[in-house]
Amino acid sequence: MAEHEGHSRQPGGTLLGMAAGTLISLEQYLHTAYHPDREYRDGVLLERHAGDLAHALLQAALASYLRRRRKQWQIQVYTELRLRARENWYPIPDVCVYALPAPQERFPSTMPLLWIEILSAADRMVDVWEKAGGFVQCGSPYVWIINPNTLESELRTLAGVTQIQDKTLRLPDCPIQVPLLDVMAED
Repeated sequence: MAEHEGHSRQPGGTLLGMAAGTLISLEQYLHTAYHPDREYRDGVLLERHAGDLAHALLQAALASYLRRRRKQWQIQVYTELRLRARENWYPIPDVCVYALPAPQERFPSTMPLLWIEILSAADRMVDVWEKAGGFVQCGSPYVWIINPNTLESELRTLAGVTQIQDKTLRLPDCPIQVPLLDVMAED
């Protein structure tokens, strides 16, 4: 078996680094429904860390907040959408935002304007940062990583990492502003 990109194997063949996975073909991955859904990277089926209550609440609140503003901001919002980041890599953002016109493909190959990753208790930050860097390199200009318990967050771009100081995301040259405290306070 080939080594998974950037990760080593422990005795017994389990991948270290990102969540261990199973080798399958891309065709099998694309034609199989998983519950919960899984990501695919270079022949390896990867489990996603399941969110807890705080993760689920923030994901639902963000998607709702953004969706209510879709016409005003000329965007489309998706949750847990399989995307084709590059050949043989299909990651799944917690929430993603496309500028209109949004892609119509079943598995979009255009990266979203905004990729939102909500941390889970089992996430290792080094893995989250590595994935976020990959999303940016593949064409997503903004990757927002949020801790659902503290609402502390950071924005990753090609220019680097910006800590969000006042819990409000403001995208440059774009009307999108997301005040996390307001998002969580809405009914």
